[in-house]
Amino acid sequence: MTDAKLNYAGPLPKALTYQGDTVAWWRRVPLGFLLVVVVPTVLAAIYYLLIASPRYVSEARFLVRAPDQRVPSSLGVALQGVGITSGQTDAFAVHEYITSRDGLRDLTRRYDVEEILAPPGTDVFSRYPRPGESRNFEGLHKAFQRFVTVGYDSTTGLSTLRVEAFRARDAQAMAETLLTGGEGLVNRLNERASSDSIDDARLAQTQARTRVSETQQQLTAFRNREEFIDPELSARESSEVIGGLRASVAQLRAERSQIAAEAPASPQLPAIDNRIAAYESQVAAERAKIAGTQGSLAPRVGTYEDLVAERELALGELEAATAALLAAEQEGRRQGLYLERVVSPSLPDDAVLPKRWLAVLTVFATMMLIYGVGWLIWAGVREHRQA
Repeated sequence: MTDAKLNYAGPLPKALTYQGDTVAWWRRVPLGFLLVVVVPTVLAAIYYLLIASPRYVSEARFLVRAPDQRVPSSLGVALQGVGITSGQTDAFAVHEYITSRDGLRDLTRRYDVEEILAPPGTDVFSRYPRPGESRNFEGLHKAFQRFVTVGYDSTTGLSTLRVEAFRARDAQAMAETLLTGGEGLVNRLNERASSDSIDDARLAQTQARTRVSETQQQLTAFRNREEFIDPELSARESSEVIGGLRASVAQLRAERSQIAAEAPASPQLPAIDNRIAAYESQVAAERAKIAGTQGSLAPRVGTYEDLVAERELALGELEAATAALLAAEQEGRRQGLYLERVVSPSLPDDAVLPKRWLAVLTVFATMMLIYGVGWLIWAGVREHRQA
């Protein structure tokens, strides 16, 4: 009996003819990975390592504060977000000026900013104008904001100004000019803050001086008209004369009483009576000078006292206005802001920007993250379709 024999005429199974995968490794890399990660990273490496122009950075640190102002704490700065402000926020006005169009306009008065931001030999993506930027003042301002940054440290209360340029001396010159403009802004703020109160106090002082002058002129005219320097003094002198005369009359009456008691028929009595009558007549005349008649001193003294009272009141107002003016000036000086340079703009020795390898690694990491998120989304979509 013969054994059965099977003959297979078809192709050999793949498992029996397995050979190693001869496809190159780079062909096994997903196309999406190449497009999303590899290509942007290679382009970034080419730009940052071979094309990007070096930039120099000049730094300066300054402080804006009042003479009696303390540096706020970190909590104080944090509370600014809920409406609790600190005096140190006056520095933010300088920050806004430095990056504003006014700061750029002051800078262009001294330097050719367009030439500074676009020297020969710089790459098109760093210089001004780069692709998409207009060649006018608005475009220049946008480019200027790329090269100038200013920040605030709530711990130390210091502000830091960073100016980038393609030449070291250009960066230092721009930082110096911007700081000088910030000092001018602080001076203008001080002048504007104190001018109103000082002007009001000075106006009150001028009005008080005018009133003092008017009352003094009225008093002088009264003295010339009445021919009295001081009616009160004249009245006082007349009162003293009357007092002396009354004392003499009293003494004569006492003397007459004594003589009449000793010798009623004495020939001295008529003479004493005449003297008493003369003294009493003189007393009546002196009293008439002081009061009781139209030409007496009483109405003149009243008018004089009114004029003196007005003058004293005007002098008091002048003294108060002068004190208020001095106080306003002192308060303006005491509360005035000042910009103090802690670190002057530096002259950089080496170009610190761009950070080439860090930029390339940042692009690679970012693209890897985007690719990973995209792959996860695509895998979820495929799983959902298969389900």
